[in-house]
Amino acid sequence: MTKRSMPKTTTATSPVLSIRDLNRATLQRQLLLRRSPLDAKSAVGHLLGLQAQNVKPPYYALAARLDGFGPEELSALMADREVVRIVTMRSTIHTHTADDCLTLRPLVQPARDRELTAFRKGLAGVDLGRLAALARELVEDEPRTMKDLREALLAEWPDADPQSLGIAARCTLPLVQVTPRGLWGRSGQVALTTAEHWLGRPAEAAPAVDATVLRYLAAFGPASVKDMQTWAGLTRLREAFERLRPQLATFRDENGVELFDLPDAPRPDADTPAPPRFLPEFDNLLLSHADRTRVVPAEYRGRSWVGNMVHRTFLVDGFLAGVWRLTDDALVIEPFGTLGGREREELVQEGGRMLATMHPLSSYDIRFGTVIPHG
Repeated sequence: MTKRSMPKTTTATSPVLSIRDLNRATLQRQLLLRRSPLDAKSAVGHLLGLQAQNVKPPYYALAARLDGFGPEELSALMADREVVRIVTMRSTIHTHTADDCLTLRPLVQPARDRELTAFRKGLAGVDLGRLAALARELVEDEPRTMKDLREALLAEWPDADPQSLGIAARCTLPLVQVTPRGLWGRSGQVALTTAEHWLGRPAEAAPAVDATVLRYLAAFGPASVKDMQTWAGLTRLREAFERLRPQLATFRDENGVELFDLPDAPRPDADTPAPPRFLPEFDNLLLSHADRTRVVPAEYRGRSWVGNMVHRTFLVDGFLAGVWRLTDDALVIEPFGTLGGREREELVQEGGRMLATMHPLSSYDIRFGTVIPHG
């Protein structure tokens, strides 16, 4: 059992949650304060999907969160079409359960429609309804690479911009990446078909925004309206929060921003120990709030990426503390600041556990060194 934090109150009506209060609550919801006994499919559902711009991050994300997880578990779910890779929140690829694929994609469709407006010039004269119908016919006949799809659409609209045609297909249709892409230990180019065709059932109506607010708070709360808008890539969610206000708990952060939460959701004491965790690049934890100070110290903001290169990160005491990479023979750990002897020892132990989970047949040294070149 975790103790409830007892936040100090102010003259305002809502209690104030410190950064550490928010950190521990978010870690608990993200299954990072202690490893969860959930199976992989249940965890993917609870987390409303996993960032998956690259193939490996969802596997590392679950290794950091679940007790007894092995990458073959998620890979089997993908092979059996119980989870899929699809563009959803923030126009980025996520690994979702089949059910969420068929509902969350319709929920964020307004953002995909908005995204298309930036490509109007390249789509001059293109009937988007006709494009969607033709693209659906093409990818449901057989999975297509984006290059193949662009070329086929260009034959219909030779004066259009090829890239814009491909983006229009991705925005108007729920296109999933078919296996073997995404399977652990396998390789394969990105080939696309519709979610309905791949899963053998029609898309469902978008869920009520209110229901998704509750799910978001369960996985990422306490959170502000702006936090959820950042996570979803949607706007105008204030009305949903206001409808739900009577059944939600309200708090404020140290800057006075109003936060909402499920009344009975866990909010552990701010002093609850938080073991180190190795996270993949683009982990949900780091991208799902407008204000990321609950996890990212101000002095480390922007330190985990250089240009377009985003590095894998690790947590110490619940906060971003450095980056890591895996070479042919070593796990290399680069802290951003000075770590104590015990912190370094615990990091090495956690690194060994991660390696045993993800690469049980390989042997790696674990050492502290340079991950981000310093020029």
